[in-house]
Parts: sequence; structure tokens; C-alpha cells
Amino acid sequence: MNSIAKPLISILVPCYNEQAILPINLTAIINYLDSKSHKYRWEIIIINDGSKDKTGEIADEFANQRHEVRVIHHPVNLNLGHALQTGFRHSRGDIIVVLDVDLSYSVEYIEEMVDKLQETAADIVLASPYMKGGKVTAVPFSRRILSRWVNRFMRMAAQDKYHTFTGMVRAYRRDFIRTLNLKTKDYEVNPEIMYKAMILRARIVEIPAHLDWTEQNKFSGQRKSSLRVLRSFFSGIMSGFIFRPYIFFVGIGAFLMILSLYELIYLLYDTLSYIAQVDSESSKLISFPQSLAIQFQRNPQTFLVGGITFVIAIQFLSVGFLSLQSKRYFEELFHLGTSLKKQTESKVSI
Repeated sequence: MNSIAKPLISILVPCYNEQAILPINLTAIINYLDSKSHKYRWEIIIINDGSKDKTGEIADEFANQRHEVRVIHHPVNLNLGHALQTGFRHSRGDIIVVLDVDLSYSVEYIEEMVDKLQETAADIVLASPYMKGGKVTAVPFSRRILSRWVNRFMRMAAQDKYHTFTGMVRAYRRDFIRTLNLKTKDYEVNPEIMYKAMILRARIVEIPAHLDWTEQNKFSGQRKSSLRVLRSFFSGIMSGFIFRPYIFFVGIGAFLMILSLYELIYLLYDTLSYIAQVDSESSKLISFPQSLAIQFQRNPQTFLVGGITFVIAIQFLSVGFLSLQSKRYFEELFHLGTSLKKQTESKVSI
């Protein structure tokens, strides 16, 4: 196979304060890619995201030794979203693979994801530890549980059912990922990519993967870039709202409406029962408004709770329908904007 026929693979490695593991893991990535040189041409792009340790210096040493390695330095920490966008812009490869520098997913997944992307003509291939055949090892219990449930929450909220929305280890078709106008600056960028890819009806494929923290746990205390569990959990929950926000408003509104109707039906039953009771005990007739006034005097809290709950339910349902309409407008505009962007880039390239 001559070099012209080989696809060029860009490996993106975002880094922030990773001096403890960067030399070992970057060497492992390079050695693996060297072993696949018969299948791929490759480049590694290290995004040094404003590290305060020697990460940048170590990365520059590798770049000086290997022409396939390039380093892009952010002067300050801009977070994962900006780091990925920087990598996407500077990638030359036909296929872009994003790796976590801790290699919690083995380097072998580079080949698996790239081959799957080519075989299935996919736009995105996800490494998923939560699908059938996937596995999680040595991840702290609290982090494992929170991550699993955040992804389940997103799966319930999303229209297309995938098992992993927050994972960073993925393969992208370069022409596709560059069409996405990404805005998120932090860890929410991965669910954002999924959401916007689904709007464009992109082909997304998952492969089972083994998430293994055995090696990185050896560097506990030496790494300054470990994700804050609660922050990533709550950001994941908030990211779930981007998929179908109206469901949450409509769901809460429907629940409150059921509660209010229960209260109001109970009041109606008591009012009518009181009328029937008075009619049976005396010849005196009592009107519905009079009976209702008596019930209010006896149980004013029921009127207040039922009435207020009903009003709040209407408000939630209204917001739900408005958010549904807004979501449809956004998706149409995003689709149109992406199409115009593609046409503009095509004219420029010609």
C-alpha cells in the first residue's frame, strides 16, 4: 500500500497539568501508531491548555524529536471545549481521534474506532463502556455511579438512544466535525456534539470499550487535572436538558395538574355531597355557590393548595410548549446555518 492511499489520522490529546503521565503515555501512543504505519499516516496534536507545570515543555521535547507531533499552547486554561475546538481547527487528517491523555481507554481503540468509522461510513464513532460488551475497571465507586446515571439520564432525554454521551474518546470524520458550530467551553462539549450531530441526522456508531483506571490510579495525588466529580455530574444533568427540554417542563406540569385536579375533584365531591345531605335532612334547598362557600369556610387550605397548584401547572405546561417551539426553531436555524457554512467552504475551496 503506497503512502498516498493511506488515510491520515489526527490524534488529538488535550492536556492540562499532565507532567506526571505525559512522557509515558505519549510514548505509548507514538509506539502504537508506529506499529500501524502500514495502515495509516498519522499526526499527534497536543493541546497544552494553559498548564502550570512542565506539560508544555515535555510536549515540545516530543515535537522536536518527531515531526508527526505538533503542540499548540493556550496561554491560559480555556477548558476542554476550547481545547477540542482548537484541535479540530488545526487537524490535517481525514479522521480525527480524540484520546484522553491518561489512556483510560487503551490505544488499541484508535484502530477499532477508525476501522469502524470507515466500515460503516459513520460521522462519529463512540467508545462506550456502558453498552453491551463494555466494561469499567478500577474507577472510584462514586464517580462510576454518577457517570453511569448521568449517561442514563441523557439516554432517556435524547431522541436517539445511545449509551455514552459524555465520553471524550471518539473518532470523527473531519469534514463533519468542522461543520458543527460548537459553543460550550467545558466538559459539556461532548453532549453538545452529540446533540448537534443528531440534529443533522449524522451517523453515530458505538463500539464497546473498556474504561480502565488501573494505571492512572497509580498517579493519584501527582495529577492536578482530575475532574471534579460533583461538577461534572451537575453539568451532565444540565446537559440533559438540551436534548428535549420540553419533556421536563411538561412532565412537572402534568404531575402538578394531576395533584390540582385531585384537590378540585375532591372539593366538587364534597360540595355536591353537602347539597344532597341538606336536601335529604330538610326541605330547605341550598344552592351550589352556597355549598361551595361553606366548603371554603371548612377547608380554605384545600382551595388554596388546589388553586395555586393548578396555576403553577398551567405555567409549567405553557413553558413546556414554548420550549418545544423554540427547540424546533433552533434546530431549523442550526440546520440551515450548517448548510450555508458547507456551501461557503465548498466555494472557497474551489
